[in-house]
Amino acid sequence: MSTLAGSVVVMERHVLTIPTQGPFNLRRSALVGFGHRAESGFDGVMRLAFTVDGTHEQTAGVAVRQDGDELHLTIQTDADPQRVADQVARVLSVHVDGTGFADLARRDPVAKALYAGADGLRPPQFHSPYEAAAWSILSARRSAAQGRVLRQRVSEQLGTAYDVAGERHYAFPSPSRLMTLEHLQSLPDASIPRLHGIAAAAVAGDLAPTRRLAMEPEVAREDLQRLPGIGPFYSALIVYRALGLADVLARIEPGSRAALERLCGATQPMTDDEFTARAEAWRPYRMWTTFLARALG
Repeated sequence: MSTLAGSVVVMERHVLTIPTQGPFNLRRSALVGFGHRAESGFDGVMRLAFTVDGTHEQTAGVAVRQDGDELHLTIQTDADPQRVADQVARVLSVHVDGTGFADLARRDPVAKALYAGADGLRPPQFHSPYEAAAWSILSARRSAAQGRVLRQRVSEQLGTAYDVAGERHYAFPSPSRLMTLEHLQSLPDASIPRLHGIAAAAVAGDLAPTRRLAMEPEVAREDLQRLPGIGPFYSALIVYRALGLADVLARIEPGSRAALERLCGATQPMTDDEFTARAEAWRPYRMWTTFLARALG
C-alpha cells in the first residue's frame, strides 16, 4: 500500500474481542513506558499503530479498551483483522494464560511480592521482531527519548498515518518503504545501511516470529547477531521482548537481575549457576518475573 507521507489512511473498521486470560490492567500496560512508548496519561484507550506480522508490508491502527476480563479492539487495516488481533494479544502479553501466576505467587515469596505490586501489569512487547530490530539501530548509543524522536521522524516520513480514537498515530515504515530511506535528521548516515539490512531480513522472513520461536531462545539470540548493528544486548532485546516469551531466563540484563537478587535477599551478586537455580522456582513465568522486578524497582 502506498500513501502520501502524513496523510491519514481511512480503512474499514473491525471490532474484535480477545480475553485477558487472567489478571490484566490495560492502564498499567499503557503507562509503563517501554521502547518507543512513553505515555504520560491514559483516557481509557491504548492506541497502537504497527506493521503486521508476515511480510510487514501491511499496517494497522488499533484502539484497545478493557472491559473486565476482555479487551475490545477497534482495528483499521488492510490485513486479516484476526491476524492483527493475535498480534495485539502478543504485544500486551495476553496471549499467555496468566491465571497460573497467582498460584506461583502463593508458592514463592519473590513472585508473591511482584504479583502484589503488579496490579495486573504484564510485560509489554515490541510490535514485532522487525520493529524491535529497527529500534535497536535507532536507539543505539543514545537515550530512549532520542530514539523515540528518530522513530517518530522516520515513521512520519515513510510510515502510514492512522486516526486512532481521535489521535494521529504513525505505523513504522514497511520494509519496502524503509529500504528507500536515504537520510534521517540526527541519525548518522552509517546507520542507514543497517536499517536497510533489517528491512532485507524482514523481507526474507528472517525476523518472522514463527521462525524465531522455532529456535531455542539462546540460539535465536546468537543467530540474530548476524544482522548489521545487532550485538548481544539488542539480540536479547529482540528475543526477550518481541516474541512474547513468558518463560525464558534473561541473565544478561543487569538491572533486572540485580533487582531479583535483592528480592531474594542476596547480600552479594549471585553466580550464573546460583541465579539460574533460584529462577527455577519462577517457572513458567521467568520472563514475567524478570520484567516485573525491573518495572517495579
